[in-house]
Amino acid sequence: MASFSVVSNVSASNAQANLVNTNLQLQRTITRLSSGFRINQSGDDAAGLAVANSYRSTQAVLNQGIRNANDGLSTLQIKDSALNNVGNLLDRLATLATQSASAGFTGSRTVLNTEFQDVLTEITREVNAAGINASQGFSVFIASGANGTVGGTIGAADTTTLGINASTIDTAANAATAVTAVTTAVATLGGVVGSIGTIQNRLSYAISLAQQQVVSNQAAESRIRDANVAAESANLTRYTILTQSGIASLAQANQQSSSVLSLLR
Repeated sequence: MASFSVVSNVSASNAQANLVNTNLQLQRTITRLSSGFRINQSGDDAAGLAVANSYRSTQAVLNQGIRNANDGLSTLQIKDSALNNVGNLLDRLATLATQSASAGFTGSRTVLNTEFQDVLTEITREVNAAGINASQGFSVFIASGANGTVGGTIGAADTTTLGINASTIDTAANAATAVTAVTTAVATLGGVVGSIGTIQNRLSYAISLAQQQVVSNQAAESRIRDANVAAESANLTRYTILTQSGIASLAQANQQSSSVLSLLR
């Protein structure tokens, strides 16, 4: 049996409770659509937020790792250019030594030897400037973990390591010896160039992998953090209608209470 009361309007209270809940959902939907994120605060999905943040952190590390690798490539390119120039200087040494080693040479071996020594001095200057005057380790941090560092060992290209620091071409015999030494130096230099090329290739491959990992982690984060615009648009329509009908229902419930006064007339 229905009862009428002006003290407790149960219908209005029920309509008001539903309206509050609908309004909360509407505000959450509007926030998601305006921000583009499904998770805007911890309460939206605490566990999901923790996972999404881990993916975002991984992206930050990988992006910096890619920059590190590119910086490393730049450094290696500087060394590679210097080694290429050293190779040209070795060619000049070979030319001078071959010229002086000829018994038929009628010019001044002293002049040839002076230039020869000057070229050796220039090689020393350039390898010192490029930082390839001693064997050294070279590594680049790209990502966390046991396999996150890429590197290797770069050999030295100084005249002592190349075995030409004591070479002279002031006599035909010394020049012939110098030709052999320079030939060996060219092979040694090739090994140094090869070590740099190997690290360059490894860094290029590492950059490619890191870029793919960034995309994968970004996609994984997006699936957790980003809002589904299609679904949220549908929710916006739904909660907007529910809000309007809730307000109408609340007004109707209040109207029912006021109608009880007609019994007192």
